[in-house]
Amino acid sequence: MGAMAGNNLPSLGRVKLTDLIASEGLPSDSYKISVSTLSQSLAQYSAAIIQLPGNDGALLRSGLDSARLYFHQRSSYSAAEMVHTNDSREWCKTSGYYADPQLWQETYDYRPGLTPTEPNNTMELPPAGLPDVFALLGKAARDILDAISFSLNLRSSPFTEILDNVPLRSREISSSVLTVCCHSRPSFQGAQRHGLTTQEDGQLVMFPDHDHQADKSLITVVKSDKAGLHIRDFHGRWILVDGDIGPQEAVVFPGLALYQATAGYVSPALHRIETGNLQGNMYGRCSLVFKLMPKSMASFNCSEMAAAGHGIEAQFQLPIPVDDFMQRSHPTDQLFTRHSFPNYNFTAGQDGSLKPLLKRRKNNTRCKPLPPSKRLRLEAQRVLKERVQEIADKKGIKLRFCNLKECEGHLQSLDSPCGSIRMEIGWPPGVPFVHPHDLPNKAKLGFLEAYEPGWTASQDMENQPL
Repeated sequence: MGAMAGNNLPSLGRVKLTDLIASEGLPSDSYKISVSTLSQSLAQYSAAIIQLPGNDGALLRSGLDSARLYFHQRSSYSAAEMVHTNDSREWCKTSGYYADPQLWQETYDYRPGLTPTEPNNTMELPPAGLPDVFALLGKAARDILDAISFSLNLRSSPFTEILDNVPLRSREISSSVLTVCCHSRPSFQGAQRHGLTTQEDGQLVMFPDHDHQADKSLITVVKSDKAGLHIRDFHGRWILVDGDIGPQEAVVFPGLALYQATAGYVSPALHRIETGNLQGNMYGRCSLVFKLMPKSMASFNCSEMAAAGHGIEAQFQLPIPVDDFMQRSHPTDQLFTRHSFPNYNFTAGQDGSLKPLLKRRKNNTRCKPLPPSKRLRLEAQRVLKERVQEIADKKGIKLRFCNLKECEGHLQSLDSPCGSIRMEIGWPPGVPFVHPHDLPNKAKLGFLEAYEPGWTASQDMENQPL
């Protein structure tokens, strides 16, 4: 990720879906440039904007209109329709209407192969056009997944074995799901708004109690009728990603399943919905959310990543059944984050064509455990991040880390944006105020000693062979 510093995208990457569709033979220049833009945008912002063909945009607008009418005509919900968030076993079986009063959110899950019914066993009339929207966004998500595979130098369609059949076979139920969402509908009966309020850039912003979440999908594609989707970028800042998207554009971001399938090379997006700007709106905020999911009977393994020459950390070396992975909790502060998502700078070669400058990790090994020194550095990074955050939380400080190059100038300035934060949390003098993963390896260990004296010695004792 450090190599990307001089080539950052100034804003969220915009890519035409038609330019991401692979074709036989050599990749075109437009394909390689689009893949480069997509991969850089996912690395910097954990999201990108996909431009769909004009006719597809009309279908999405129609789907959103239908969603507004569907939720507006519902006057109440029953106890049977309440979301049970602790029942992770139902991750691939949800279908029909659900309500979450705490988040002031209603959803309708469309899952081909399942026929939703009301609690009294009567047929429920769903929003219109869902099969067509499902097919449209499902195809887009698969094309995007293949483009990410190309950027990682994987073979064609490497995730086919963990995806549903196209089309589904007889009696198969779709693992992927199209969710129609409605946030903050004023006529939502019994809902009580629980929000937290933060002050950002002088504006009052309200978010639900669950401040942020990460989807368990491979790829998520979102089209909303109103802005409000915030995603955390590489620097830890929350970015409004759907503030200026056009009628035929949608937001795409990776989920936890892709993070696992790529051995951590593609980080999942952390996202949250703004609900403080909908006062007086009779319909609330409606969204079409397609989640490309792995099938429950498959397993995650990183053999494709290893075959492409990528280093595989110890925690990704053992296969994990998809169903087990989906039923586990995944605290976002414990995710192993790589900051080396390939940055393909496609430049003109001597033959006039565009060639990717591939970056591969040194000493690539397929199943070799991490050496003690590497495990020590990774553990130091994790503990250091926790200690710094713990101090900030106790003092009520909101951390905003600097760019490494910019902060070198901050250290020489008497009135710098990070000066007071560095002083309050005891940041060592002369060290740029950057996220712990940006510190050099030796600095990670030495820096941690300032917060927890004797830590390195204790870890050395634990890593000694018995």
